[in-house]
Amino acid sequence: MKKVYCIGELLIDFVAENQGSDLSRAVEFTKKAGGAPANVACAISKLGGNSAFIGCVGKDPFGSYLLGILSDHGVDVSMAQRSDIFTTLAFVSLAEDGERDFVFSRGADKELKYQSAIKHEFKDSIVHFGAATALLGGNLENAYSHYYFDTLTQNSFISFDPNYRGDLWKGKDEVFIKKCRPFIEKSHLCKFSLEEAQLITSRDDVPSACSELHAMGVQVVAVTLGREGTFVSTPRTQKTVESIKVKAVDTTGAGDAFIGCLLQQIATLDHAEDILKDDDRLMEMVAIANRAGAITTTNYGAIESLPDQDQLKL
Repeated sequence: MKKVYCIGELLIDFVAENQGSDLSRAVEFTKKAGGAPANVACAISKLGGNSAFIGCVGKDPFGSYLLGILSDHGVDVSMAQRSDIFTTLAFVSLAEDGERDFVFSRGADKELKYQSAIKHEFKDSIVHFGAATALLGGNLENAYSHYYFDTLTQNSFISFDPNYRGDLWKGKDEVFIKKCRPFIEKSHLCKFSLEEAQLITSRDDVPSACSELHAMGVQVVAVTLGREGTFVSTPRTQKTVESIKVKAVDTTGAGDAFIGCLLQQIATLDHAEDILKDDDRLMEMVAIANRAGAITTTNYGAIESLPDQDQLKL
């Protein structure tokens, strides 16, 4: 089984549970481990896969807590870094249907420094670029870009999820789109929300958006549609794969559970790129990944809600 390396942020989610979507009125918050690439790494490990996290947290109790959570879930954190800057925080509000909004207080995640020795770890492996904060400048963006170049030289299978957060890109959507394009051009697999696919391509309908994304270079596109399932597009096929029906209470981490489950399945193949040629098998994998994403929404917090292998068989 191939190892999956997940690069980006690990942070504290302070969740205002059962208090509506208006953070200004929230008075009670629950501490949860979060960060998109960290969620993906945990999703992979919890399903029996082999994952590693590359990112930076502070030399503070929150940073120690976060690395402990990942280690407890079987994620390799040997390449994670610590900084004197305080651990990044995100404040999350939840609406009644489980949809959420974020306000970020950035800290140590942006301090990740590039380590050239790591590139040899990527050889013939899977590397997932999934950070919400990685394209915002600083050391993290520099490291992120260097690691991306490394994957191109090491025959890695590349996965990219832009994780657009409106709070982080106010008035800078065009910058976000420009910075996403190089990753879309060379990735084997890209996962988008509907909002992201429409934003990046300026196309309202999903099939046209996917065609535009293929034109940029990506081979497989997965657009998550919430309770409607996932629209999957390859150079040969476009199809909506249905999800299971659940009562969602918190959608945080659902997309990460989806892509983590999909990558865990791809990692079991002798050659990860084989999935680029087998549309039927890809659709079967997406159906299982949809189940993982749906199950994650039935509880609060991303990592705690990620399903294991037994839950996926229910």
